[in-house]
Amino acid sequence: MDENTADAFVNRDEPVPLLAFSGTTGSSPDPESKRSRLRESISNSKLKEKLQDGASSRSETGFSLQDRLLTKLLQQVIPTENIEEVLDLPPDKRSSKYIGRPGFSIPLMTNNFRRFNSRIGIVFVFQTRLIRLLTWRNPIHTLSLLAVCTFVCLDPYLLAVLPVAAALLFVMVPAYLVRHPAPPPTIVHSSYSINGPPLAPPRTIKPAAEMSKDFFRNMRDLQNSMDDFSTAHDGVLKIITPPTNFSNEALSSTIFLFLFVSTCTLFIVSHLLPWRLMSLFFCWASIILGHPSVQQFVLNNRESHLRPHERKAQTWLDAWIARDIVLDGPPETREVEVYELQRRKGGRQGEWESWIFSPNPYDPLSPQRIAGERPKGTRFFEDVCAPKGWEWGDKKWILDLGSREWVEERMVQGVEVEVEGERWVTDLVSDDETGSTPKRGKKISPGWEESDGQGPSGMWRRRRWIRMVRRKGVSSTNDKAG
Repeated sequence: MDENTADAFVNRDEPVPLLAFSGTTGSSPDPESKRSRLRESISNSKLKEKLQDGASSRSETGFSLQDRLLTKLLQQVIPTENIEEVLDLPPDKRSSKYIGRPGFSIPLMTNNFRRFNSRIGIVFVFQTRLIRLLTWRNPIHTLSLLAVCTFVCLDPYLLAVLPVAAALLFVMVPAYLVRHPAPPPTIVHSSYSINGPPLAPPRTIKPAAEMSKDFFRNMRDLQNSMDDFSTAHDGVLKIITPPTNFSNEALSSTIFLFLFVSTCTLFIVSHLLPWRLMSLFFCWASIILGHPSVQQFVLNNRESHLRPHERKAQTWLDAWIARDIVLDGPPETREVEVYELQRRKGGRQGEWESWIFSPNPYDPLSPQRIAGERPKGTRFFEDVCAPKGWEWGDKKWILDLGSREWVEERMVQGVEVEVEGERWVTDLVSDDETGSTPKRGKKISPGWEESDGQGPSGMWRRRRWIRMVRRKGVSSTNDKAG
């Protein structure tokens, strides 16, 4: 193994510390559940396509024989059928057919990881120094940070100075000192002179060499950072998700109400708040809480001082929710409709036969009728189901006696309406059926007429049935699913 790589940014101090939350462990998830999630989230045909795109769009020269064999093996194992075409799914815009980026490739992924790991050291150096700064490893440095934060909080315009000053102090000055180093301590000198020609070559930043100590230090810190992100992600979701996903509707409704009131209040009085002092307080409090002694003091006194106030606040919140948040109202109810369609059998003088129960009236000027399509629905009344997420609120269907009203509301034309009896709405006889000469190309009357059920009529008739439905809760849905 090689030694350290010269002119490379690598964290050569202690490893990046791991985050930890109470109740969480760093162990890997169950392999069975991980495999099942992988099968659900990855499309085999899409992965096959990406492997083929990656293999064809990039030359395999430069990759090891093992990588090329693994890619070929995956191409043979993954099935070739296109699941998106079978299920009639929309095309995936992330596919390499639609964007000019390489597809998934094992050799390319390996090569990119090596390049990334050789160059990621500067991020871990910055992370380590920031942790040392915020944990008071060197109090002088942390106090200097507090001074800078104080100036910025009191005068926010100094934020424009920070990037320029950082480039000057952390980029330009160190680069100049590399080319003009100070004389060794054995030489007697009175001061450091900046005059004269450069005494050393400029410093260039190089990636860490593979199989070197710095390369494995980067892998160590990358491993720890991935664990930190996973732990922080799970910890944040554990805190935020339960009160905000309406699993407890009373608590989530309370949070929604507080956020709404806070939004309206801040929209009005935000210009009156002392934002500079508030930012200064928040900055000082955050940095001071990073001191080990302060953290230990807070942990030691939490049970005796903070716990009673937390329990008191929780009791007050629960009592307020129970008193003012009312969620046990009646479920939402709606009215649904279905049309019973009948068709003449054997011509204009034939008998009516039951045809279908359809959600549409299939009137003479409907798009389905004009396009020559057959009505859609179910043959039997018992097969009519409630909409998804709803359940029946009544025991049976009721015939809508207001046939004139629903015809006028839907502007149905070319029909005659029974205002008494069985309330059928029947097609008017067209010019082709009566044998008369059509006028101006019209074959169906543009309006509707009242019918007594004795005159000639068209080939279709319908009547409307209604029934009440109510929205179904989660518990009832789970019971039916079980």
